[in-house]
Amino acid sequence: MALRRRSIKDTRGEAALFRVRAMVGFALILLGLGVLVARYQYLQVQRHDEFALRSENNRVKPRAIPPARGLIFDRNGVLLADNVPAFRLEVVPEQVKDMPAMLAAVREVIPLDDGDIDAFRKQLKQNRRFDSVPLKLHLTEDDIARFAINRWRFPGLDVVPYLTRRYPYGALFAHVVGYVSRIDADDMARLDADRYKGTSHVGRSGLERSYEDMLHGEPGYELVEVNADGRVQRVLETHAPTPGKNLYLSIDVRVQKAANDAFEGRPGSSVAIDPRNGQVLAMVSVPSFDPNLFVNGISKADYTGYMNAEDKPLLNRALKSAYPPGSTVKPFLALGGLELGIRRPEDTVLSTGEFCIPGQQRCYRDDVRGGNGTVNMIRAIQLSTNTYFYKLALDMGIDRFANWMGSLGFGKKTGIDLLGEAEGILPSREWKATRSKYPWFQGETVIAGIGQGYWNVTALQLAHATATFAGHGTPYSPRLVMATAAVKERPTPLPNPPAGPSVIRKPNDWNVVNEGMEAVVYGVGGTAQQAGVFKGFPLRVAGKSGTAERFSRRSNEYDTNKNLAYLATRHRAWFIAYTPTDAPRIAVVAMLESGAWGAADAGPIVRKVMEAWLASTGGPVPPSNTPEGGPAVPSSVSELPEDTPVATPADLSAMPADSSSTAPPDDGGNP
Repeated sequence: MALRRRSIKDTRGEAALFRVRAMVGFALILLGLGVLVARYQYLQVQRHDEFALRSENNRVKPRAIPPARGLIFDRNGVLLADNVPAFRLEVVPEQVKDMPAMLAAVREVIPLDDGDIDAFRKQLKQNRRFDSVPLKLHLTEDDIARFAINRWRFPGLDVVPYLTRRYPYGALFAHVVGYVSRIDADDMARLDADRYKGTSHVGRSGLERSYEDMLHGEPGYELVEVNADGRVQRVLETHAPTPGKNLYLSIDVRVQKAANDAFEGRPGSSVAIDPRNGQVLAMVSVPSFDPNLFVNGISKADYTGYMNAEDKPLLNRALKSAYPPGSTVKPFLALGGLELGIRRPEDTVLSTGEFCIPGQQRCYRDDVRGGNGTVNMIRAIQLSTNTYFYKLALDMGIDRFANWMGSLGFGKKTGIDLLGEAEGILPSREWKATRSKYPWFQGETVIAGIGQGYWNVTALQLAHATATFAGHGTPYSPRLVMATAAVKERPTPLPNPPAGPSVIRKPNDWNVVNEGMEAVVYGVGGTAQQAGVFKGFPLRVAGKSGTAERFSRRSNEYDTNKNLAYLATRHRAWFIAYTPTDAPRIAVVAMLESGAWGAADAGPIVRKVMEAWLASTGGPVPPSNTPEGGPAVPSSVSELPEDTPVATPADLSAMPADSSSTAPPDDGGNP
């Protein structure tokens, strides 16, 4: 057997191989360490600020602080819209794993109706997942206690304090002040998301909406430290929000209440304006509604009740409803006749009971059988003689008629600081051309002269025209807000200069028409004199009644039915007036949707408004001064609670004082 040859070990080669492998391994280790160091340097040096901020954000969260909404006061500092503390249940969506299950569980602890759930789901779609979303507003003490016991079951939910809107006088100011309600998707599309961060309500109607930008204010924020569960541990830093500005209205709560009570629940509206500056002293629409029901979401039953009510309480009749004005336009037409040189005060017209257009067989009747005989302008206003104004309108012609009445504000918005004002209808050739294929007829001019036909005016428009006349022709846009004030600042009056020059060129023209309107109240046969509307009133009053027919007549027969309830179903009753006649300080309009006669039915409403105004300027306070559903109306600012913010008379004194049918029935010769 041959012997194997033994190999000789290459020690030197193995050592060299080991050295190579060791160097490669060491190089790889150095490379790895270099990459690691470079990564550490990149993360901890170059991106230090970014990751430090991320780390801090995991511990510190910013939370928006919504601003306190500005308050609303009447002209004497009586609070009309307040902010009161309340609590709501909020949800942070990103901290809730199963939203449907959470909602079902919460309903076992806190009552949630379908409206709450629907509103919550709508806001979920428009908010970021880390933003808090209100689930239930205005929690009761029992709700808060039950949730506190079950708090551990609901991560991402918390009870948060907030300020909610409250309207102490309820329905009394609902159509003027309006109300706020929860922000919805449509609101978010038009609102500044940054400015409304944390805000849950927005002005929905009335002054709350018109002055939303001023009332809302600017939001603030606070930095809070949270734990791993997202619960707030402490507040680190606070940047206070800027509260909204307070509004001071020209309305006097006592005059407003007197106007409201005078209707005794009958549908209608009334507006009172200071002719010296356009300030609205009262603005009432009857019936009204409770704005507090809308703040945190009105129930379906309540809303259905309002919507189905025959008397439409949600409708602002003073601002949005227009009706034929009847004979209330006659003084304005008479003034136009004088200003345009068509009539002289002494010119007379023979009223025989009917007026016929030359060349036509169809005649238009006076309201009084047999007419009023020979009347001049003053007598025609006093007796409301249709024939006089039929002829005047015909002589004036529809084009001059429309131009003159338009200069008094008819057929267009008055410019009041409320949204949604109706324009009404001023009869004109142009207006008809856009709505009919037929030309303008002379008969339409004739009936326009007594406020019938195509005529439609709002109570606000008629009050504006009356105030313009009472102010000797100087027009002012009606204004509800007369001053504003930031927190801890004195109220700043809002300027309201005249909207234009006086529409009256000859002062004596005003005197003539004023004399006729005074004769309505005090002259024998005057409609208001017969009804005794202003008997015993301490100031001299000038006025005019109007009884507008709601249905066209079928014949020329006189209606001998004297049943007032029946007549009320056929007529709308108007009355306009101002006082004192030597230097008018208040002009008032009242309208009843169903009234037998203008003077007898709407006149007493005007008187009660004037009585309340007179008492508020220094006379005795009217009795029974507690609005339904609201606090007592103070007789003066001195009776307000000590902690009630008010504007003193000195604060507000800077507002300058100068700042196709036959003729319908009229109230000429009727009370």
